Amino acid sequence: MASAVRAARMAPRLSVLVRPAVARTTPSVCQRAAFSISAGRFKSEVIKETEVPVSVYNPDAKGVASGNADHFSIPVKPRQRAPEPVVEEDEEVVPLEEKVYSQLPKTLQKMSVHGKVIIITGGARGLGNYMARACAEAGAKAIAIFDANQELGDESAAELHQKTGLPVSFFKVDVRDGHAIDAAVKNVVDLYGTPDVLVNSAGIADSNIPAETYDPAMFRRLIDINLTGSFLMSQSVGRAMMAAGKPGSIILVASMSGSIVNYPQEQSCYNASKAGVIQLGKSLAAEWAKYQIRVNCISPGYMDTALNKVPALDAQKKIWKSLTPQDRLGNVDDLNGLCVFLASDASGFMTGSNVIIDGGYSLY
Repeated sequence: MASAVRAARMAPRLSVLVRPAVARTTPSVCQRAAFSISAGRFKSEVIKETEVPVSVYNPDAKGVASGNADHFSIPVKPRQRAPEPVVEEDEEVVPLEEKVYSQLPKTLQKMSVHGKVIIITGGARGLGNYMARACAEAGAKAIAIFDANQELGDESAAELHQKTGLPVSFFKVDVRDGHAIDAAVKNVVDLYGTPDVLVNSAGIADSNIPAETYDPAMFRRLIDINLTGSFLMSQSVGRAMMAAGKPGSIILVASMSGSIVNYPQEQSCYNASKAGVIQLGKSLAAEWAKYQIRVNCISPGYMDTALNKVPALDAQKKIWKSLTPQDRLGNVDDLNGLCVFLASDASGFMTGSNVIIDGGYSLY
């Protein structure tokens, strides 16, 4: 009896679920041909007007709709490609003055790095150097440049100090050397106080080397600089922040190559190293959130740095640009705004993120 009642209750529900079968028809050959011809015509149809007719209807003096209209045409100018932005190598660097900072709205104050001590690795040239300049302009209290190149490092630190008047120091440090890193970070603490920000921009790239012929010693060296170096720097600066009980921001410069496979060059080791940096950043962000230390990654696309300005890469650069929606390589200062934002208190609720800044390359 009970089973009969359940069956009766289910019958209306089942009837709703049952749908009558609908016969599917397949387009005929003629129909497909007609569609393809029509689609082809629309694809090839290009409209190029030389003027746009305009009709403007305005109410009269009493505000009543009028049947009268002004008729005229506006000329159509052919689109011109916007010139690529050019960055002057010897541009002025103007630091954020206390007086100017005090007059900024609260939102803009949070977007500065006012009063912060910042360590930047790979800051002797290229992207790292431009991010150091940006931090100076955004109100940094002091900047410490870590780099393995003694001559360029001294030169860059002296230039930044002369242009801004800020305290700037250079430490000749190889990011593979944990003991040297610890000694340099300790000295930064002695000079300026506990660092608020680390921007780890040091790294190298091996490219156009097939995996089957890649020298294992080269592989280990690249991983050691790009990935182990990121860890050692983060560990040392993170420890200093924890010891001082000070919130901080760590910014690891990874690459879009950590998320995609580049074309046409073969560079499996570089890609693997940057994928490791991204995952390292996420893991540190999770571990160190309890210390109020934020860790985020910047992943640049193809950048027009001095290392890429060599005739041997001209053919590949044309391909890179053609695969980038913005149809250009990134300028050396295109990371500046993002770097300052991640270093600032404006990104205080942001950690574990990997921000790709590649002109749209990874959209395809």
